[in-house]
Amino acid sequence: MTIQGNKPATSRAGFFCGRVLTAAMAIAAVGGLGGVANVHAKTVHRHADTARAADAADAADAAATDPMQRLLSADDARFLLTRAGFAPDTRELASYVGVTRAAAVDRLLAQVRRTAVTAPPEWGGDPPLYGAQGKTLTDDERKALNQRRNRMTQQLDGWWAQEMATTPSPLTERMTLFWHNHFVSSDDKVREPALLYRQNVLLRREALGNFGAMLHAVSKDPAMLIYLDGATSRKERPNENFAREVMELFTLGEGNYTEQDIKEAARAYTGWSVGRPTMTYLWRPNFHDDGVKTVFGQQGNFDGDQMLDLLLARPETARFVVTKLWREFVSPTPDMAQVARIADDFRASGYEIRVAMRGLLSSASFWDPRVRGTLVKSPAEFVVDAVREFDIGYDDSLFLAQRMRALGQDLFRPPNVKGWPGGDAWIDSSTLLARKQFVEQLFRATEMANAGGGHGAASIPDAGMQRVALNRGGTMPRTVGGVRFDLARWLAPYGLNPVDVPGADAQKAMQRAVVAVAPVAAQVAQAESAAYLQTLLMDPAYQLK
Repeated sequence: MTIQGNKPATSRAGFFCGRVLTAAMAIAAVGGLGGVANVHAKTVHRHADTARAADAADAADAAATDPMQRLLSADDARFLLTRAGFAPDTRELASYVGVTRAAAVDRLLAQVRRTAVTAPPEWGGDPPLYGAQGKTLTDDERKALNQRRNRMTQQLDGWWAQEMATTPSPLTERMTLFWHNHFVSSDDKVREPALLYRQNVLLRREALGNFGAMLHAVSKDPAMLIYLDGATSRKERPNENFAREVMELFTLGEGNYTEQDIKEAARAYTGWSVGRPTMTYLWRPNFHDDGVKTVFGQQGNFDGDQMLDLLLARPETARFVVTKLWREFVSPTPDMAQVARIADDFRASGYEIRVAMRGLLSSASFWDPRVRGTLVKSPAEFVVDAVREFDIGYDDSLFLAQRMRALGQDLFRPPNVKGWPGGDAWIDSSTLLARKQFVEQLFRATEMANAGGGHGAASIPDAGMQRVALNRGGTMPRTVGGVRFDLARWLAPYGLNPVDVPGADAQKAMQRAVVAVAPVAAQVAQAESAAYLQTLLMDPAYQLK
């Protein structure tokens, strides 16, 4: 649309603003300031109503041509926040309703953090346990050291679980968890909680930064060097573990390299090591093979960093990473045409992860209603979703990590170098039972606490540690078994108490709040609100996102 002088109008609202200003100037010329004040006041009110209608019309026009300009409904906002983070509470959800898809994605990416809000474990700055110990320990000293290590590992689990539950940027923690399962290291082999903590800090710092920078940093990370045997690789006997996994699992994917490429690349990584007692990266030039290598048909006396740059130069790397991100955030079946487009943008940006994530979260497939409920929640997501959405209180964040472990995800012990397979593999008879028991524990807590069971918060150290980083306000009056679920408070916006029987509209509202797709199991007629909600949380639909 054009107006006077053929100048483009940015919006109908802008057009009406111009008309109001012109009218006010004309009145001022003939009626004096008093007349202007009276007429202008009336005109402003009329303009406000007209402008709102015009803005709505503009939004509708924009949405018709650009789907990313569509406004988020509550269902849309809940879907976006859950897929790109964890299930939102009512306050977080409300802040996204009514904004455009594009603005919502921009906000998520702008809120990304590089550091945790949770204070580091008390030993976070201490030197590694085994760095200076050597083989001089007595049996009793070694036993005591191993006991301390086990306590530290538990504290590390609880620390990360607490960060997931309290972070103001759930996307940051979801990305940290994604990269943790991409660049796999495990406590079972590393056996140094301090090194795994450092690696976790690194993954969070680079979670939505530059993939190339992260690849270089993680490859020299001491936990990775220990886990994939890079620290012991020598020019006389190069170890191929890291060379193989960096191609197969970190960059190119299977089928895009040869066994000879692996053998030659392994020579390039020799000399990377871990120095004691600090257990930090150490370059040992005497251990490095500086001879000519032939990789992907290219010859040179490549070192490790140059070898990684060769991997980043190949288009397969961008496609492999974007495909894996797609399966994590969009659907189990990638649209390879869209993957190729996003991968091209990702590679052209120099591997800026935000570019890839913006492409994924803005893709037609992401917003296709048919992808909702097609991904299975990981144990970490299942637990943290409940904690955040229902504002679950707990005495010790280790409770969260223990529940994740019971559901099949021991945070710092992935099953193997390929990490957790995810998807349907999360669900079997054992883990499904554990999920059911977790839900039952939450509802036992609310039943007993509301009936006067449990114990007063004042008698428990750090009682009701309920997402303090989000300033929830107030502490829960009591916990049961270390847990508190204030069900009455959660039901209040629906006009319900736990013993009320929800009507059809209230049932639908509760369904839309907690499950991504329609419940599978038949709903019990005349069930009280507490029982109805528990049924929803035990439904197969609640396992999906």
